[in-house]
Order: sequence, then C-alpha cells, then structure tokens
Amino acid sequence: MKTLFLLQSNGNSNQATGLESLTEITLYKITIAVVVVAATYGILWANEKLIAWVSEKVPSRFRLGVKQSLPFCRAVIILIAVLTLVRLFVRLSANNLLALTGTTAVALGFAFKDYASSLIAGFIALFEGPYRVGDRVAIGEHYGEIVSYGLRGVRLKTPDDNLVTIPHNKIWTDPISNANAGELEAQAVTHFYLAHEVDVELVMKILYQAAYTSKYTQLKLPIVVILSEKPWGSHFQVKSYPMDARDEFIYQTDLIERAKQTFAKYGVEYPSVWSDWSDRP
Repeated sequence: MKTLFLLQSNGNSNQATGLESLTEITLYKITIAVVVVAATYGILWANEKLIAWVSEKVPSRFRLGVKQSLPFCRAVIILIAVLTLVRLFVRLSANNLLALTGTTAVALGFAFKDYASSLIAGFIALFEGPYRVGDRVAIGEHYGEIVSYGLRGVRLKTPDDNLVTIPHNKIWTDPISNANAGELEAQAVTHFYLAHEVDVELVMKILYQAAYTSKYTQLKLPIVVILSEKPWGSHFQVKSYPMDARDEFIYQTDLIERAKQTFAKYGVEYPSVWSDWSDRP
C-alpha cells in the first residue's frame, strides 16, 4: 500500500509539473495563434513569389544564388513562427524546454517516422548541398530541375513539364546525380546515329561547328565530339554546354536541326536498319 501510494504521488506530481509548464490558455492567445499560423502561410507564399520574381530580374549569373536562398528563408520564417507559438502556451525554462524537446522527438519518432526522417534529411541537405533550387538532378528514375525546396521534400520539374515531389529521405538510399551543382551551365549530350560508311572527319567537323556556332553554346567551356562503333552503325556524341541549363532541350533541338541540314547538303547517310534495338542508348 505504501509503494502504491508513492507511485500515485509521483504520478500526480509529474502531472502537476506538466500542467504548471503550460500558461493559461485564453481566447486571446488562441486568436493570436491562429493569426500567427495564417500570417506564416501568407509570408511563406509571398516569400516564394518574391524570390522567384527577383531571380528572373537579376543578371543570369546571380539567378541560382537568389533561388537557393529560398530554403533558408523558409526555415527561418517557420522557426520564428514555432517559437512564437511555444512562448504563447509554454513557460520557457531550461527544464520545460528540455522536456518539450524530448516529448516532441519521441512523438515524431513513433507517429511520423518517415516524416521525421524527411525533415532531418532536408535539414542536413541544406548544408551538404546534394541538390539546391535550380539544379538539374536525377533522383531514382526522375530527372529535371528542382523548382521548390520544402521541409519534407523537393519538387522536380521534368522535361515533360510534370511536377514530381520527392521526399528528402531519398538521400539516405538513392544515388543523386547533379548536372550543374549550383552553376548556371550543365553539360548536354546530343546523340547522332549514322552509317558505318560516313566520312568520320567530315561528320565530326560538322558536329563541332554546329555546337560552336549555336547561339545557346557557352564557348568558355569545352566542346567535345566522341565516336563509338555499334553493330548497326556509328554513334556520335556531342558534349557541350548551353549558357543556361534551362535551355538544355531547346539547345539539343537546335544542334540536331542544323546538323541534319548540313548532313543533307553533304549526303551523309543514316543506318538503314537497326540490327539490335537493345544496343541503342
């Protein structure tokens, strides 16, 4: 009986301590909390629109830097909102803060394991930088430009103009290929498939000139033409850099269009039949 009484006393004491850590909840405080949440959503929305607008107005070399400030601004805004709400309802002391942090961590760990994993991964990704807003990345089977960086994940805009949401916790398990890593330029590889009998020197000169004279090409970076032999014909690759990574597919279309016009002028032949479709890249 004595042991039971002590346990009950300890339980009541802990409950009282937990209640004492909370401030008095009033209609005024609830109203303030609602206003803070609504204002936070509004500020986040306005901040995203403002950064997107500014990034398109500044010189192109600064565009990605402006866009990459979005996750940090978002994190600061949310942190301020959370601290404001906590101060409304909790008496902040060293013990209360420690208890609140521990309780929140346990609750997130059990109830929202995957969500918590994504939050932690997103925070780490801010500093490690495997991807940033404006980067062209391949995550799993998806490739495109990162247009939004949220707490839980990123939004990827694919070449088909689809928006794909990918959780940050993919960085634990999936390889991430980053084409430009914060730079304005990203290498574009354009493929050409021609017959075995073509004049290799002529074709390589045509392809090099097509890239060199394109209005999209960044001439400060190398232009390389590579040849490999396949059972069905000759495979040429032009590796070059558009001045803006967003123009990757317009750039490749421009190269193919002008190269084909020159091929027609010189009678360059294409493979007549694919002997092995599985061998084509």
